[in-house]
Amino acid sequence: MIPSSLRILASVFYAASLVVADNPISPGFPYGTEKVRGVNLGGWLVLEPWITPSIFDNTGNPNIVDEFTFGQFQNHNTALAVLQNHWNTWITESDFQAIAAAGLNHVRLPIGFWAFDVSGGEPYIQGQLPFLQKAITWAGNTGLKLVRSRFNLCLASSLFFASILKIIDLHGAPGSQNGFDNSGQRLSFPTWQENQTNVQRTDAIIKTIANMVKDNTNVVPIIAPLNEPAGFDGQQMLDVVTQYWFDSYGNIRFPFGSSQESNTVVLLHDAFQPLSFWSGFQTPPGWQGVAMDTHIYQMFSQELVAQTNAEHIQTACAYQNELAFDLWLIVGEWTPAQTDCAKYLNGRGNGARFDGTLAGSTFVGSCTGLTGSASTFSSSFKTFLRQYWEAQVIAFERGGSGWIQWTWKAENADEWTYSAGLANGWIPQDPTDLMFPDICD
Repeated sequence: MIPSSLRILASVFYAASLVVADNPISPGFPYGTEKVRGVNLGGWLVLEPWITPSIFDNTGNPNIVDEFTFGQFQNHNTALAVLQNHWNTWITESDFQAIAAAGLNHVRLPIGFWAFDVSGGEPYIQGQLPFLQKAITWAGNTGLKLVRSRFNLCLASSLFFASILKIIDLHGAPGSQNGFDNSGQRLSFPTWQENQTNVQRTDAIIKTIANMVKDNTNVVPIIAPLNEPAGFDGQQMLDVVTQYWFDSYGNIRFPFGSSQESNTVVLLHDAFQPLSFWSGFQTPPGWQGVAMDTHIYQMFSQELVAQTNAEHIQTACAYQNELAFDLWLIVGEWTPAQTDCAKYLNGRGNGARFDGTLAGSTFVGSCTGLTGSASTFSSSFKTFLRQYWEAQVIAFERGGSGWIQWTWKAENADEWTYSAGLANGWIPQDPTDLMFPDICD
């Protein structure tokens, strides 16, 4: 639960500066009525070593472990050329068309603070914003896409319309909000929460994003003001994040410089806290258009990664009874992968828990045939991936407002990617076309 004193402080703050939104908004998607079915565009505008290991390996420098060091430890022009090629080729309009053709209705696009602001002297390479704008255009262009159901041979009844909506997700903040390499800077402990200037810079970026999309909520209906703040790192982080969520609500809901309200949904991350911690937080009628984002993975602890395949499915199915909440609840990251075997998944230079190569881990099994190219996957493993994918989809739709899988593509981790799943049969061409519809019953 949020401390009552902090709730009161936030209410006083907003009473002095804004009229708290109490008018229902009109989002660009009927959240709570229709299910969110989407995919993340990971590794594009925020580098992740496990998604594109070649970009890091090609530097020849083992100290380059994230986007911060990518700009810090090599020639600026060299780094810029690599990134420009990557931005131009990793995701294109054809990917948006393929996502629409797969019957999905949302894409979540991570972007780092450094695309907007390096005034703190950070060594990041800029140039991402034109691609953010392209992504908005491409999402809009998919508007109405004709998608064919593989089960129905009659064209008159086998075509349906799918439109792609876009979530802009601030994936990294100044000082890092979690110390993960996907925040831009891999650290042993995050520092975003320790410096008010960091938070103020982040607030300014959210205002910029909110202003960019305030009149385009039919294409960009959601802003996620910060990905995965490390609430497990102590009370200071939780206090700063809680106040930042209040600030973000105001910055997103009121981008017009007046009391006029936007229709943009505010998607808050649970900061790795149980949903009960946020019970009653920013709920109607005092707050409108707020949703909660939770991320569910089953490989980032020894206990979880040691589960059998049947136990992974059982754990997934249990979520159908664990996601009830008083805001729209979206599982914004999850995967059909059940191990941490993908190269660099735990950070460049680090091994995996599953095969015991990560420091402090215990061997569970060999990673051979469980990661990399789908051409190395057995038919039984592909069947498991299909069952596990379906179990999670069923649970997340029964328990919450929908899901967004991580991620669309990766260089050499097909077990993680939606595109490889489509191509190799463990993800259906229509996400509602289930082969194991009773798997969680």
